[in-house]
Amino acid sequence: MKIKASIEKIPGGMMIVPLVLGALINTFAPEALQVGGFTTALFKNGAPALLGAFLLCMGAGIHIKAAPKSLLIGGGITLTKFVVAVAFGFIVEKAFGANGIWGLSSVAIIAAMSNTNGGLYAALAGEFGQQNEVGATPLMSLSDGPILTMIALGSAGMANIPIMSIVVVIIPMLIGMLLGNLDAQMRDFLSKGGPLLIPFFAFALGTSIDLGMLLKGGIAGILLGVLTTLLGGFFNIKVDRLLGGTGIAGAAASSTAGNAVATPLAIATADPSLAKVVAAATPLVATSVIVTAILTPMLTSWVAKRNRRTMRVEGGKVA
Repeated sequence: MKIKASIEKIPGGMMIVPLVLGALINTFAPEALQVGGFTTALFKNGAPALLGAFLLCMGAGIHIKAAPKSLLIGGGITLTKFVVAVAFGFIVEKAFGANGIWGLSSVAIIAAMSNTNGGLYAALAGEFGQQNEVGATPLMSLSDGPILTMIALGSAGMANIPIMSIVVVIIPMLIGMLLGNLDAQMRDFLSKGGPLLIPFFAFALGTSIDLGMLLKGGIAGILLGVLTTLLGGFFNIKVDRLLGGTGIAGAAASSTAGNAVATPLAIATADPSLAKVVAAATPLVATSVIVTAILTPMLTSWVAKRNRRTMRVEGGKVA
């Protein structure tokens, strides 16, 4: 059986197929992975540990000289996501009021579009990207949570940047970079481990997704996810390439993280007058998490294939 070849025919298949399988099991048979022991530890609760190991392995492949470009690309994309989300959210609010249109309020739009799934980004950058794109992962953590959304909505009193949430991402990568730059053999050994961890991490990520949220979010939630990946992704890719990148990082950052579902609640805590809007926004943001988890790998795979075709044409070969 050609399992691997079949999976790789799907854009971003090594990420999408395990993720969807995990989501299906969590939705229809969540108790299947709650048997305890190594099974639960690996397939249900293993995402943080697997991601930590992945970041260490990919960090080993990053040369010190690639760090400045990583900061430039990561910072540029993070800022772009913030600006696009705020602009689109405020346009909708000015045109349709606080409740927005079809339930798409400024709260839902900014919460979904300004947020990045750092784990998904790291996995996609590792599979399709280069060293400097993987190295941009820590900066992507700045938008992984309610910080930028709350700044955008004026909730400055609760917009303290959680330094430790960034530090915990940086440490595994720094250890990997240290080992890889000190010893070329360690670099070769560790960097080969990154791609092997992707399907395991993707499955564990999928087991945290409940496809039932698609029903609650409805068409509006699906639309929000499409806008996050395609509209937001368009600007992310453009800025990435303007900064000298390949577009992979911009595409890989075009998602909504799972913790964005809690962002509306954090906003309501800061401003109780938004409670009604927040109640409507939460299922939409949850739906965006699911939709972008599927669309973002597909977009990133498409950009990677387009880059390869362009390289073949520029090299004088038949596309």
